[in-house]
Amino acid sequence: MTRPANGKTGSKAKSKANGKTGSKAKGKKRGPTARKRRNGRRRISVGPFWLVAVLVIIAAILALPYLRREIHESGAPVPELAFSCGEFTIDISHYQKDIVWDSLMVITDSKGKTTTDITRARRMKPVTGVVIKASEGRESSDPCFAQHWEGAAAFGIRRGAYHFYRSSKDPVAQARNFIKTVGQLRYTDLPPVLDVETIHPGCSRKKLNEGILTWLRLVEKEYSRKPVLYSSESFLKDYIDPEILADYPVWVAHYGVEKPLFESWRGWQFTDRAVVYGVEGKVDLSVFR
Repeated sequence: MTRPANGKTGSKAKSKANGKTGSKAKGKKRGPTARKRRNGRRRISVGPFWLVAVLVIIAAILALPYLRREIHESGAPVPELAFSCGEFTIDISHYQKDIVWDSLMVITDSKGKTTTDITRARRMKPVTGVVIKASEGRESSDPCFAQHWEGAAAFGIRRGAYHFYRSSKDPVAQARNFIKTVGQLRYTDLPPVLDVETIHPGCSRKKLNEGILTWLRLVEKEYSRKPVLYSSESFLKDYIDPEILADYPVWVAHYGVEKPLFESWRGWQFTDRAVVYGVEGKVDLSVFR
């Protein structure tokens, strides 16, 4: 039911609006505003955004030492003999895609460990050679070989190529695969390398050595240079004939020692866990004399 605008109810409401209740309400509304103007300050509410921002900044500050440790990685130590007797060489494949060719450097800290942190350097020596994976087995070739091969040459790094030998595959076909992949060698290039690390089940020692010798002779005939045989200390001892070791230079892999037991080495790979300035991640590091 609608009540008349000038009736009893309307008059009572009007008098309340002009009375004590109205004045009191008006005073409460004006008071806080006046105080804010007198103080010249306004309250700022700290919301969830600001809280999250503060927490992120604190977390970043606390994480700085760990981030620096990740960027400047440490690796395996360098034996004293390696620093004094020859030139440093790394071997790479498609696992090392981005290489800063003009910055390759072996840096060691106060503990003799390899590092990429120049501020911690105690000794520094440039990497002067790189051996690049070219081929494997009968038909396989490394997808990054051409890129690495040209990159090393463009920056004056002595380069060499290696073939990963499969004892289950025809050695003649493997030699042809290597020659086809590498092409011609410059006189400044390192000798070809045969990487022998495995023997397949059922393969005799005699058959393994016959295949290795076939590959070495075919590649030697192609390039008129004696190839280098790469293998571990134990594999050389257990599987490779002394006649081959006497006739071809040996690049031996022997880790965690001050010098390799195989004394007639031309190259010594002393770690596969080094960090080298200019290469991301862990790499194989060798010295050649």
